[in-house]
Amino acid sequence: MRAVVFAGKGGPEVIGVRELADPRPSRGEVLVRVRAAALNRADLLQRRGLYPPPPGVREDVPGLELAGEVAALGEGVTGFTPGDRVMAIAAGEGQAELAVAHERMLVRVPERLSLEEAGATMESFVTSHDALFTLGALRPGWPVLVHAVGSGVATAALQLARAAGATVIGTSRSAEKLERAKALGLAHGILVDRGEPRFADEVRRLTGGDGVPAILDFVGAAYAPENVAALAQRGRLVVIGTLGGREAQVDFGLLMRKRGEVIGTVLRPRPLEEKLLATRSFARDVLPLLAAGRVKPVIDAVFPLERVREAHERMERNDTFGKLVLAF
Repeated sequence: MRAVVFAGKGGPEVIGVRELADPRPSRGEVLVRVRAAALNRADLLQRRGLYPPPPGVREDVPGLELAGEVAALGEGVTGFTPGDRVMAIAAGEGQAELAVAHERMLVRVPERLSLEEAGATMESFVTSHDALFTLGALRPGWPVLVHAVGSGVATAALQLARAAGATVIGTSRSAEKLERAKALGLAHGILVDRGEPRFADEVRRLTGGDGVPAILDFVGAAYAPENVAALAQRGRLVVIGTLGGREAQVDFGLLMRKRGEVIGTVLRPRPLEEKLLATRSFARDVLPLLAAGRVKPVIDAVFPLERVREAHERMERNDTFGKLVLAF
């Protein structure tokens, strides 16, 4: 099979496409003929040696999500048959023509989704659903603050929050991305300055001085003080990225007075049972919305496997709105 392979740690120059031995499914596993696999920022970090996969997963073959058809079944698998269209999150090795997934991690692709769309679905929608509802405890009618509205996870979060009846406030450093996000459910957009981000005052103004009970943050340190200031009483700040740094100074006195919570989360290193729970929650709550067309993956561009370096370069420039997909 062909696969994306990192020939060391570094920039896009280390990326190549190589022939590797075909994997084989073990008991309870399914072999998937991958047709599409989205690129995620974790892949860029892994390429630089900053985000190694869990033990037992190759460091040189990236890929956190995939979609395709069932190619073969491991011993004991009864829920699928060859040819079934499926999608899944993965701990790695998803950007290859063949990939192995646990039977219970697979989700059937709704008829209205193409496999390219399915390849851009799982990581963004499972992550955003888990962050908004399981961790953020978002409720209908609540205002929620979503940062970096052009990212893949954010475009999913906007739609899920809107579908739940929440009012979405979003930030971006791009006026164009804020405008495009309106079609996905953004009610109020805040243009954030690149040098000195400020948004808490505007959030409080939009919420009648209360602040928001839930914040979904991909930026980290650079936004931390403003996030605490923007929280409502007993609000929850869910941090799922640190693009703006990992260490910050925060007014803990203010956080204490608000009785606020800061919750950090990652999906990839979780134990299998926890990822299964997140996947089942997605299947219960989000899959019907996808099947009905009420939410959909947002794709910025589709690249053939041979242009994987170009996809990495595009993501590093932060030019994207939605997901980048590799087609196999």
